[in-house]
Amino acid sequence: METRLARDLMSDEEWAFFERFIRTVRAPNGRKPTNHRLVLDGIFWIARTGSPWRDLREEFGKWSSIYRQFRRWTLPGLWEQIMDALIESGAVPHALQMIDSTVVRAPHQAAGAKGGLRERVLAAQEVASRPKSISSTMQQGCP
Repeated sequence: METRLARDLMSDEEWAFFERFIRTVRAPNGRKPTNHRLVLDGIFWIARTGSPWRDLREEFGKWSSIYRQFRRWTLPGLWEQIMDALIESGAVPHALQMIDSTVVRAPHQAAGAKGGLRERVLAAQEVASRPKSISSTMQQGCP
């Protein structure tokens, strides 16, 4: 099982880079974590695969614990510090860019919407102008 996981883990050199940042962020209760390196590997696995947290492989530990630690590191801005250090170190080429699909906007045509803004406004006006209640003549016809 260890060999299957080994190809997804970071190298000792990569861990040495990240460890100095992670050691600066202490848990609020002062407890020492069991294995920061494995937690970071789990977070990177989620980022690499795009899987939901609940699908995190068991080899990394409980998904809820990994997510909780991810949130603890996010709140003090750890990821921004790491990205800034990576950029300053020159380890990441300037040509390398990432796109987060959660912030990418597509025009309504990309989602298969029919018509433009005018047709949507007219359709919304039509729905808004429909009667809100049933007339008395219709009530009499219903059993």
